[in-house]
Amino acid sequence: MLILADKLTDYTILDTGDGLKLERWGKFLLSRPDPQVIWEKQRPELWNKADANYIRSRSGGGEWDFKKKLPERWIFNYGDLKFYVRPTGFKHTGLFPEQSANWDYMAELIKNSGRRPKVLNLFAYTGAATVACAAAGADVVHVDAAKSMNMWAKENAALSGLEKANIRYLQDDCLKFVERELRRGNRYDGIVMDPPSYGRGSNGQVWKVEDDLYNLVKQAAKLLSDDPLFFIINSYTTGLSSVVTSNMMGIVLPKGNINAGDLAIPTQNKNIVLPCGTTARWKPKK
Repeated sequence: MLILADKLTDYTILDTGDGLKLERWGKFLLSRPDPQVIWEKQRPELWNKADANYIRSRSGGGEWDFKKKLPERWIFNYGDLKFYVRPTGFKHTGLFPEQSANWDYMAELIKNSGRRPKVLNLFAYTGAATVACAAAGADVVHVDAAKSMNMWAKENAALSGLEKANIRYLQDDCLKFVERELRRGNRYDGIVMDPPSYGRGSNGQVWKVEDDLYNLVKQAAKLLSDDPLFFIINSYTTGLSSVVTSNMMGIVLPKGNINAGDLAIPTQNKNIVLPCGTTARWKPKK
């Protein structure tokens, strides 16, 4: 199943090929590696227009080759939401545009709930899902192990006029936080998580998705309220298909509707859609 992020106006994939994607972020063009692009470029004449190219190193990692001086960061718009983006040392920009499909999905459920639901965002990164849910009317608990990401998330919320929204930013290990919330008796109407393949918690705890994800999902499922709205698992781990994450949901969550598949973004070439990770969504049967 393809879940398309097809409402983007400040982001366009101009071309893909030879392991790369050429993207427009606002008014700037970036060329970045994408391992799933195993075909040739369709419009090679466009690529010399890139303002910056991310060049991978043979020893791992890489660096940006800037063809012109870019701002340290700039504003990305999605409807009424605003986010700061910038080229980081790990090829990323601080935002995953394909997740806009999930921002819309969660926002609709929140707005239609007739209440002020409580949402938990785990591995919350720069807080795009946090901002989307808060803007839709939810109270949000935002958990990420990296202090710098939580600061970026706060700036994103303020940029969208949500500096006074009921958002708690917590620098913590996600599994440890979930376990403490269970002991405290706290519950959430919506849970979204974007677990990395590998990482370290705020106190150096090692996270490996193949070893730790199922237990996290199992424990987090116990945090759902008696009248929940959604549970979402995103993944960018190679080999971890949406079938796996939807199987987890089917085991640990109450009976409900699960839809899962590849998040994808249409490109300017109408024949090519670029897959960008997977998502699995659960919501209760009504």
